[in-house]
Formats: sequence, structure tokens, C-alpha cells
Amino acid sequence: MDVITRIEKKYSTMSKSHKLLSDFVRENYGRAALMNVEQLSSATGVSEATVVRFSAELGYEKFNQFQKALNDYAMSNLTSVQRMDRASQQYQDADILTSVLETDIGRIRKTLDSIDRKYFNGAVDALNSAKNIYIIGLRGSSSLARFLEYYLNHIFTNVKLVNGASVGDIFEQMFRIDKDDVLIAFSLPRYSLRTIRAVRFAKKNNATIIGITDGENSPILDMCDFPLIAKTAMEAFVDSLVAPMSLINALVVAASMKRPKEVNSYLNKLESIWHDNEVYNNGE
Repeated sequence: MDVITRIEKKYSTMSKSHKLLSDFVRENYGRAALMNVEQLSSATGVSEATVVRFSAELGYEKFNQFQKALNDYAMSNLTSVQRMDRASQQYQDADILTSVLETDIGRIRKTLDSIDRKYFNGAVDALNSAKNIYIIGLRGSSSLARFLEYYLNHIFTNVKLVNGASVGDIFEQMFRIDKDDVLIAFSLPRYSLRTIRAVRFAKKNNATIIGITDGENSPILDMCDFPLIAKTAMEAFVDSLVAPMSLINALVVAASMKRPKEVNSYLNKLESIWHDNEVYNNGE
């Protein structure tokens, strides 16, 4: 349950001061996620102790857990304009290059620490046994989907990239999907409704779902057979996709290691084609 839903469920029974906090957080969750106890107290006119009790009433043992939940919610729901305003606060007077790169490094570390190896290994096995592999990633995730499709085509002959030109096109491209197939779905904030509908359609047809998504707020999480969690966020209005990209690299390498002879044979043929047709610069 996300933090705003928790607030709404408890709002009618809250004290006056807690309702003040609730109103501020609901209306300004992007700003509030960046505030510490003292700042939130000052912004709402309640005591610091009240702020701490408020987070506890919502079920968070420590204030920083409440702050993280609020930040996760903000990352999933802020508009591009709101994200730009938030970035102006966050990076004011900062060394932007260092801040952004170090934050991305931290996201990769968090992804490595939190990913379930059982799901990762299960996803690799599912890819190697699938009749067909469908990939969908729309809007900001479309670059990830195309990258994955390009490299999986070096390993498998049954890879299909779902083009998201319209909702109807998605279902037409996937209408044959069944229990012997796998759908790899990228669902990252802001979550595309068309991706959610595609996952729901594939699940209804008993396909195996590999979800590359960002955590407990993800709308596809409960539909995934193998949820692979990659930490992501938006810097200003730009998607930070470093951790999902690194996860894709690991998935491709692990899948290729399951069938080294086939991959080597395919790559040798490709190298010959590339050389004969001067695809790459060979030092000439």
C-alpha cells in the first residue's frame, strides 16, 4: 500500500494536527519527500514530535522509512513539470555531474543488493525454454526494449518486439501469445497504461511474465512470474535508466551462457557477413 493510500485510509480518524500534515503531504508530495522532520514541521506549523508521531501512525517505524515511501510515490506520480521543479530544489548549488553520476552508481548498488537471484535465474531459464519471446517497453522504456531485442536476437530466433503505436496494435501483435511464450515487460515510472494492459492480456493467456520494474508501487508487480527490480528515478524530466540497463546486460549474458555453441555459431556467421559487407571499420 503506497503512502498516500495509507493517509487516505486513516484521515477520518486523525487528529487536527495530523490532518494538517496529511493535507500538506497530499498536495505537495514532491516537495515533502525532500524535507526532513524539522523542515516538515516548519512548513506545516506543527511540532517536530508531531511529525514523528504522524509517520508512526501511518505504520512507519522510523521517519526515514516514511520519507522513502513518499519519495517512491513521488517518483511514480509527478508530472514532468513537477519533476523539473523538484530537480531545481534538489540540485541547487550542486555539482550536477558528480551528483547525478554518483546517484546512478548508488542505484546500481541498491539493485544488486535487493534483486532476488531466484527470480533472475528463473527468468533466464524461462527465456531459454520459451516458444516465443515478446518484449514490450513504451515511451521512456522504449530504448530499453529495443536494446534488449537487438541482443536477444543474437541468442534466439523467436524474439518479437511489440510496437506500441496504439493500444489496438499491441493486442494484434500479441494475439497468439500463450502458455509456451514469455513476455518481458518494462514498467517504470511514469507507468504506461498500455504496458499494464499488455501484461494483463498476456497473463490472461497464461504466458510467463518477466517484469523489469522498480518496486512495490509497480502496477504490474503482482502479475509477474519473475519480477526483476531495478532502482530507477527521474533526474529533472529525464528517465534514469542506468540500473535497468545494467540488469538487461546481466540477463543477456546469463542467457547466452546457457547456449554457448549456438551463440558462437551465430556470431561467426554475423562476423563473416559484417566483414564481407564492410559494416564496421576494420582499420582500413
